[in-house]
Amino acid sequence: MRKYIIYLAFITLAVNAYAQAPLKKTDKGNLYQIISGSNGKKVKLNDVITFQVLQKTDKDSVLFSTYQTGSPVQVKVQEEGDLMDVFPLLAENDSALVKISTDTIFKNNEDRRPAFLPKGSYINCFLKILRVQSLDEAIAERKGMMDKMAADETTDRNKYIADNKLVLKKTATGLQYKITAPSIKRKPVAGDSVQVNYTGHLLNGTVFDSSIDADAKKAGLEQPGRTYEPIGFKVGQQQVIPGWDEGLLLLGEGAKATFVIPSNLAYGPNGQGEIPPFSTLVFDVQLVKVFPAKHPVAAKSTVKKRTTISKSTAVKKTSTTVKKKS
Repeated sequence: MRKYIIYLAFITLAVNAYAQAPLKKTDKGNLYQIISGSNGKKVKLNDVITFQVLQKTDKDSVLFSTYQTGSPVQVKVQEEGDLMDVFPLLAENDSALVKISTDTIFKNNEDRRPAFLPKGSYINCFLKILRVQSLDEAIAERKGMMDKMAADETTDRNKYIADNKLVLKKTATGLQYKITAPSIKRKPVAGDSVQVNYTGHLLNGTVFDSSIDADAKKAGLEQPGRTYEPIGFKVGQQQVIPGWDEGLLLLGEGAKATFVIPSNLAYGPNGQGEIPPFSTLVFDVQLVKVFPAKHPVAAKSTVKKRTTISKSTAVKKTSTTVKKKS
């Protein structure tokens, strides 16, 4: 927050200093002014740039700020899109003011124009270029980061299993599980409908969801109006994460189990909501009910069996026929 306030103060001083300087115009009509220039690496088409941005209205109301979110923007510089005609005019460590006309933004879409952005107004974008990379450099960096996160996930998962003294079975896909309450009742097959109770948490113990009211309350997740009951879906039909689709087929109706599901069988390198990228998930589940689907019966073969007649039989039939003629 302190950094954000300091940057706002810097922007205010910089804009005041350049208040009398005429704004330049790009070929696409955007107005801009380089507030502080540098001798850094110049931005080129197809480069990947990382930058901070503060967007404000003409009346100084903040619309968006990466300083508040804590996450700079990273984009590939292309020919089309807002600010894309300004980026090639800048270099690493440059700061600039870009004024984007709202009349251009809402052209042919006046019904979507909000009251705080009237006709003739601008969105004022204050930019700070942090990094300039070639596309190959950015791809290599991302791959290295992904590889490290994947390796860290494996290390953290193994430590969790060891620390909790879990004895688990492992499938070919990497799903690890323990059936804590077996059942001799029928197991579902792909396409069957099932009802499942569950509580899921991260390796650090943070519970992110539960179908059980008591568990949700304990974790501070209870949502007013939500009915806490087993969830229903068709298993093996990609309606749930792959780790569930695989794991539930191992359980009989009524069975309970613990699933330790690696991210490649869950939400992968992108994560989901409050689940971070490359997160191994731990679920305590109960297969409450199985509703068998009407599975198609294999069609019977219509090919007639071929009758093989021995030579001796054929001879006998022939001789009999001869006798009848005589």
